[in-house]
Amino acid sequence: MKIGLISDTHGLLRPTALAALEGCAHILHAGDIGDPQILVALGRLAPVTAVFGNIDQPRDWARALPHHVTVRLAGLDLLLCHVLAEVPEPLPAGVRVVVTGHSHQPRQFQQDGVLYINPGSAGPRRFKLPVSLGCLDIEAGRVEGRLIELAV
Repeated sequence: MKIGLISDTHGLLRPTALAALEGCAHILHAGDIGDPQILVALGRLAPVTAVFGNIDQPRDWARALPHHVTVRLAGLDLLLCHVLAEVPEPLPAGVRVVVTGHSHQPRQFQQDGVLYINPGSAGPRRFKLPVSLGCLDIEAGRVEGRLIELAV
């Protein structure tokens, strides 16, 4: 199963991001969405789970979005939260993947048997950071993360 990971769109959904997310069974948006139409557009590709980010909080449409959420996909529990420092500690039992955003820096690492992945920012370029998103490939209980730099 291919899970799309996107974050920090800040109101900009690039055609290259949509193309990279084609074929995903589910899409996780790790906050700083910026415009509810982004969730609508992503929802045309696959079911979407999203959390709010710091730029979303004052907006009426974002009030229904959770601060963090655990979803079960392909038999694995994944936790989605905008800011890494705000991930609940301890993690809920069984969580194998934590997806965050906020920093705009694509990064993945393993800690205590959990994959932590930040797909970076798919929205406006910030400083000299890449414009990116990510994917999780889940098969037979194994999960691999991929970070994808988008052409801009």
